[in-house]
Amino acid sequence: MNLRRIAAPGLACAGLACAVLAGCATTPDTERLEVTVRETEIAFAHTLAARDFVAFQAFLSADAVFLSGDETLRGRAAVAAGWRPLFDGPVPPFSWQPDTVRVLATGDLALSGGPVTGAKGQPLGRFSSVWRRERDGRWRIVFDHGEAPCPCRPTP
Repeated sequence: MNLRRIAAPGLACAGLACAVLAGCATTPDTERLEVTVRETEIAFAHTLAARDFVAFQAFLSADAVFLSGDETLRGRAAVAAGWRPLFDGPVPPFSWQPDTVRVLATGDLALSGGPVTGAKGQPLGRFSSVWRRERDGRWRIVFDHGEAPCPCRPTP
């Protein structure tokens, strides 16, 4: 008889109850994790600025999905191939900086977002990224979505 299999559901329920009733004592320190994700996003953005395509790829999860306009790139290889031309030339075509970072209480998923600016500093839009803390402990991007500035009319 496998006691681990029998005990595991009970332990999982006990852990959940403990987290809920004890003020989430087992929840990771989300503020610390948000700093880590912010630093990771900044380092990711720096790969384009530094023209370091190899470093860029290290931030991509194997199952990453990048959306831009009508195009969807699925998987590390497709994202890398789609972004490869952006690393050509001495000047990056755009840059980005996170102004928002939030981490789930579980400590395994995070959302980052912020402005995207052109090579001359002009606003190009915003990005939203979802990061996952993977088995090796590193944060890797799983979803990325860039959007042009909203052509919406101002609210009266």
